[in-house]
Amino acid sequence: MNKLIFLIIGVILSSVGLLFMILYLNLICLGYSFLEYVKVISSSFECWLFIIGLLIIFGGRIKNAILLQFKSKYK
Repeated sequence: MNKLIFLIIGVILSSVGLLFMILYLNLICLGYSFLEYVKVISSSFECWLFIIGLLIIFGGRIKNAILLQFKSKYK
């Protein structure tokens, strides 16, 4: 059950972060260079949600895998 909750929260956060990254692509149409675009998204909290969401997804999966190994080792 915990793995499912981590997966849902991680997918939601990473989707929101990716949405804002795509929205910020409009800055390139306004004359910003790609380097300026990267600076903007790296300083924006909304875009960090993508990385936080991925960490939650993978963190939940790794935590469960470690717990399963621990339980099977000392069974």
